[in-house]
Amino acid sequence: MFPAPPHLIEKPQDVQKLIDDSLVWECKATGKPKPSYRWMKNGENLESAEERIQVANGILSISRLTLSDTGMYQCVAGNKHGEVYSNAELRVIAVAPDFSHNQLKSQTLVKVGGDILIECKPMMSPWGVISWRKGSEPLQGSSR
Repeated sequence: MFPAPPHLIEKPQDVQKLIDDSLVWECKATGKPKPSYRWMKNGENLESAEERIQVANGILSISRLTLSDTGMYQCVAGNKHGEVYSNAELRVIAVAPDFSHNQLKSQTLVKVGGDILIECKPMMSPWGVISWRKGSEPLQGSSR
């Protein structure tokens, strides 16, 4: 096999994520000798300074996303014959509580003495505090 510059065969794609979600992007390239990888954010080398940011073998993973992770990322694959770049945008968004996809029923019939489970699952990012009321009175946890 003759020496060859890197050629990308797998590239990261633009993505939109919620705060506290996680991201995994993979970059793969062919070439001889085998390419090495590095990641950049907004044109600057990305360091694994924070524990939640990991870079290894062309894979970038970020856990517990924050708004400051938003930006344009570049994967760079290189060997002594050249470098190739691939760009992808990460948008981290905040969402106010929204019940439109998971509304509570206005009425639920239950047999006296029976059990009921009422789930409160709003879409929100970051996750917030949920409290319950019966009428105007706050509900407190009890044995039942």
